[in-house]
Amino acid sequence: MVVQTRVGPDSLAAEEPLEIRVGGPLAVTMRTPGDDLDLAIGFLLTEGVIRRTSDVLTAKLCSGDEEPNSYNVVDVRLDPGVPAPDGGPAARNFYTTSSCGVCGKASIEAVRTRSTFDVGADPVTVAPAVLAALPDALRRRQRAFDTTGGLHAAGLFTPDGDLVCLREDVGRHNAVDKVVGWAVRHERLPLAGHVLMVSGRTSFELCQKAWMAGIPVLAAVSAPSTLAVDLATEAGLTLVGFLRGPTFNVYSGAHRVQGVQAAPPDRLLPTARPAPAH
Repeated sequence: MVVQTRVGPDSLAAEEPLEIRVGGPLAVTMRTPGDDLDLAIGFLLTEGVIRRTSDVLTAKLCSGDEEPNSYNVVDVRLDPGVPAPDGGPAARNFYTTSSCGVCGKASIEAVRTRSTFDVGADPVTVAPAVLAALPDALRRRQRAFDTTGGLHAAGLFTPDGDLVCLREDVGRHNAVDKVVGWAVRHERLPLAGHVLMVSGRTSFELCQKAWMAGIPVLAAVSAPSTLAVDLATEAGLTLVGFLRGPTFNVYSGAHRVQGVQAAPPDRLLPTARPAPAH
């Protein structure tokens, strides 16, 4: 076999830390630079620090203390009536990575942040053909992925499949926070009657973020976790996985997918765990 080699430049997805400050350091996340104000505001909303657009007085991108030219800090000033994020039982210092967005929670109970929106009452329905078309619609608009091949995406769609907002990031949770932050800044919450399409798998945190933003339908190209299905069921959220081509699985909220009937719970919640190491 003849091995051919080529030396040349390659385009890589950028990954840098972003510090979110609310009256002082609150969170550090590893993210792809861009739409940083959306990311910070979306993060505060999905973590329950803020509830509405008016909770934020100002948000500005500024340089860090040690790297004056980095602009890897977002400083957020909240309305005086908003409780400080370091108070209450959910208090913690956030540290998130591009692969996992829920790290450092004070307790498991604190992870299940409660939404102010009744997602379960949302009457929206979606046709199976619309759902089947979403992955290609998302992929066609991933400009940064075309260059690097290394970014996740989150897209907000109407029930008819029209794209409303798309964001890319090395982290799935960051991409979702950027979409939610965009909605907060444009005073579009709750995102009732919308579908959130994400690349990759669906974790507990992505279901939580959709719930916090009032999104009734969450779809992904890969699998959900058992905890994600549990939370989606609790919230009344429609959760779709393995959305590839004409086929997909509905794990909760099947009544919103036109023509689909719900399966018994024991068929929806298989549990697989790694074998213990010896």
